[in-house]
Amino acid sequence: MQDDGSIRGGEPQVVAEPKPPYPKQRQQPPGHEKDVEPRPRYLAERYRAADKLRGRIALITGGDSGIGRAVAVLYAREGADVALAYLPEEQQDAEETRRAVEAEGQRCLLLPGDLSEASFCREAVERTVRELGGLNILVNNAAHLNSQTDLSQLTFEDWDRSFQVNVYAYFHLVQAARPHLKAGDAIIATASEEALKGSNTMIDYAAAKAALVNFTKSIAPHLAKDGIRANVVAPGPTWTVLNIADQNMPQEGLAQLGSEGPLGRVAQPEEIAPTYVYLASDADSSYTVGEVVAVTGGLTDTR
Repeated sequence: MQDDGSIRGGEPQVVAEPKPPYPKQRQQPPGHEKDVEPRPRYLAERYRAADKLRGRIALITGGDSGIGRAVAVLYAREGADVALAYLPEEQQDAEETRRAVEAEGQRCLLLPGDLSEASFCREAVERTVRELGGLNILVNNAAHLNSQTDLSQLTFEDWDRSFQVNVYAYFHLVQAARPHLKAGDAIIATASEEALKGSNTMIDYAAAKAALVNFTKSIAPHLAKDGIRANVVAPGPTWTVLNIADQNMPQEGLAQLGSEGPLGRVAQPEEIAPTYVYLASDADSSYTVGEVVAVTGGLTDTR
């Protein structure tokens, strides 16, 4: 699945991406994208940049792999320098992302640490400002996921970890970033279609992502007074290591990931990333405030 310029035979991407069944596999969390088979696609070779983010500086949490990696590449292609926050165990993936960003001609700052710690959230913002020269775009993308096949499996430890990484870190990052942001800048949070409809297997994850959505909607009017836009992207099932490192996801579920949607497949990270460019670009989304942009392949039922 990795970009090599030879796949898809010129077909429209919407119909050319691989469909289930996908290979059954599992990794220990947090997992490594380099070991995912087939490799998630993130280079977006069909994407054409237009200098939409020239001179901007972005901090992307979970930027070492998955959607965060694809966003980092497109931001760099649009002219932004990028800082990536990630767990120290993900260093090898982060190095690959840095090489991809630098290949686009932009700077890339690596920030290993644990976002469940408020001090690291503040440090990530301050180092970005100090070492890259400012901050214009905050992308809260890192996530913790450990599914449960029954409510009895949901432990407080998982519940607490989900909210620490998916919600509390977002709070600390916003508060730390706020003094550095100005009119035209943006905050973007990654939710999930599970945040919009709930989940009987990703219980704590869905609840935390729903909290993230409502926090964004609540702070958006306050930030908008200063010309700062806060919005949410809600991706559908995407081929990332987050799913493969989910210890309780049934292997058959992984093999059929995305099959219930109208497109009958998962998204590739490169298909989700352009939405983050739209939301980061004042020229494109200056009137988009407090919105949830669902990129779910048609899985938009909120019942």
